[in-house]
Amino acid sequence: MNRKHRPAIAVMAAWLVWSLSPLPGPAAATGAQRDSADIAKKIYPSVVRVEAQNHTRKVATGVVVEKGGYVVTTALISPRDQKIVITTADGRKVDAEFLGFDTETQLALVKAKDAGLPALAMGKGADLSAGSWICVVGVSPESTPAVTQGIVSSIGEDRLRLNVWVTPGSSGGPVVDEKGRMVGLLRGIYVEEKPVVFQFRDREQAGSGVVISRGEAPSSGMALAVPVDVVLDVAVQIKEKGKVERGWLGVGIGTDEDGRVVIVQIDPESPAEQAQLRPGDIVLRIGDKDVPGPDRLAAEIRKRKPGQEVTLRIERDGKPQDVKVKLGEYDQDDAKRELEVRFPRLFPPVPP
Repeated sequence: MNRKHRPAIAVMAAWLVWSLSPLPGPAAATGAQRDSADIAKKIYPSVVRVEAQNHTRKVATGVVVEKGGYVVTTALISPRDQKIVITTADGRKVDAEFLGFDTETQLALVKAKDAGLPALAMGKGADLSAGSWICVVGVSPESTPAVTQGIVSSIGEDRLRLNVWVTPGSSGGPVVDEKGRMVGLLRGIYVEEKPVVFQFRDREQAGSGVVISRGEAPSSGMALAVPVDVVLDVAVQIKEKGKVERGWLGVGIGTDEDGRVVIVQIDPESPAEQAQLRPGDIVLRIGDKDVPGPDRLAAEIRKRKPGQEVTLRIERDGKPQDVKVKLGEYDQDDAKRELEVRFPRLFPPVPP
């Protein structure tokens, strides 16, 4: 979207701080509890704690997804040229290199300087269905497994909605099936498409830095996760290119009095300008999908690759028409600035 003027999109950052407790109900029956205990013991060596210094101390969860020390974590751990350290399941501290991040999925890839870390076995999103049992494993402040369990509520193209209780510190943990295979990466609580952010001091390490986490889960007990297929695709792209290529339109957007998406600004020399889009144009559809709000248009543009041609159904002067646009590439420097603008508490100004 617009390099300078983007819609506000709320995002979450619920990172590892406290241990989790199982969700009451059918998924927490005695047999399931025994299964989750065995699974946690099995996959725990592939779950790590990630720390970054950015004039504040930031802590997150990570999971080893590939041999050679490749760890997926949250993009909000992104440092400003400071080092990253991961703590392994057996308590060892290992330096790591930050390889890149993706703003759309809020995922990042780091490489631990220890090629011996075991990679977690991968499952397939196609094996999941509504009602599938899942388990989430993280690391507690006592450096022991933190476990919660539940079921898949629904499955979308790029997200899983889980009926699992989310307490502070769960985001970044692997979501695994009954065989201990990773089927997703937990992002945090799910609230009407828009998660929220809370910030507080780590009780275990008060005074040593700021830890970002979830305040509390909603009464619905719903959580959001990124499907494993998307996680692995993002990791491969970052590993190979240092980034995830995302489409860019070059517009500033808002809503009119009827709640419709309206273009309010056109970036110079942008794909939007080349397609002769104008301020005041109302965007109704992109391809075969309706555009109910700015967030949806932004997401649909970011899903596409640079160079891809899309058809926008717009309304101009009360008349509908189709406009074809060849997308540009969303610049990584702009992506980093967007992340910093969205989360100023995580990316404070650098002291002189």
